[in-house]
Parts: sequence; structure tokens; C-alpha cells
Amino acid sequence: MPSESLWLKLNSEQNNRHGFATVGVLNGAEKGELNMVKSAAGKVADNQSQASDAISRDNSPTSDVVEHLQKQVANAFVLYSNYKHYHWQTYGPLFRDLHLLFDEFATAVLATIDDFAERLRMIGQDPVFRPDEVERIASVQVSREATTMREMIEEADANLLIVINEMRTAARVADEHDDPGTVDLFSRHVQIHEKHEWWLRDILEKNDGLTT
Repeated sequence: MPSESLWLKLNSEQNNRHGFATVGVLNGAEKGELNMVKSAAGKVADNQSQASDAISRDNSPTSDVVEHLQKQVANAFVLYSNYKHYHWQTYGPLFRDLHLLFDEFATAVLATIDDFAERLRMIGQDPVFRPDEVERIASVQVSREATTMREMIEEADANLLIVINEMRTAARVADEHDDPGTVDLFSRHVQIHEKHEWWLRDILEKNDGLTT
């Protein structure tokens, strides 16, 4: 940090509207101190730039961590569309419950898209967003035409099992790459899908004839 005398002179110069009253007032020692401050600031900026470059370099578009993140962005888009499809096509004695349940699922998964996409931007990559890219990268399938309620629930449950397994694997991969931020992201978000899968599995296991 600059000495008090140097700080006062620099501050006075910055506040001088005409910019000529304080020119040349720094003595030799103060000029040397000012150069040291500038040098230190330059080194800090260089270190920050190098750290940022290292993060982007370690997370190239083809790195395992980036590919896992991109896949879950794409999966979240597909799951959101599927849940809205089920929400609209629900019928039968459990209409209100399932209609609201799938809308709740859609809201929850929609919020995860932003988290995964922003994590990609943090580590220097661009998240997938074009519909054709989403469908190509996603590991879950876009829902078929409206069928029976049970088939829709089974389809949703099967997709959730895929996402859960992938997120658990992704968390381990991120840990191996010394990326605690991404580990935390997958660890938190997999629990959303685990809860949804639990609810759907419970409906299917009851086999009470209400979701035929």
C-alpha cells in the first residue's frame, strides 16, 4: 500500500480539476514507491488472467466435466417439455393430483437449466441451447404421443433413472478433476430428480388401477 504522503499526493492530483498544480511533486523515493505499487498491481492482474486461462484450458469443449454439464442442460430442456406434455395430457380419477404434480416437476427442472448453463459459462464454455443440439446431446427421449397415464408415468420414471445415474457419475468425474463447484452442483440437483423418481415409483408400485 502507498505511504500516507504518497497517497495524499495521488489523491490530491486526482481531485485537481485542472491537472497541473501537482505535476512533478513526487520526489525520487515516492516515484519509486509508486512504480512498485503499479508493478504489484500488474502482477495481480497477470495472476488473475493466468488462473482464468487455466480454468478455461482445463475445461475445453470436449472435457469430461463440460460434456456432463452440457448433457444435463439438454436433458433438463427435454424433461421440462415432457413434463408439460404430461401435465396437459393427464386424465382419469387422479387428474388433479397428476396434473399438478407434473407441473411441479416442470417448474423444478426448469430452474436447474440456468444453474447448469451458468456453471458452463463460469468455466469458460457456452451452454447448448438450439433445439437440434439439445435433442442430439440429451440422453433422455422426447415424450411420445399421448398414451395411457401409466405409460406416461413409466416413461417419466425411466428418464429420471437415466438422469440420476448420469448425475452421480458426473459428480465423481468432477471430483476427479478437482472441480468442487461442479461436484456441489450435481450433488444438489440429483436430489431433485431422486425425489421425483421416488414419487413416480410409489405411484407405479401401488398398482391400484387408478393410473391405467
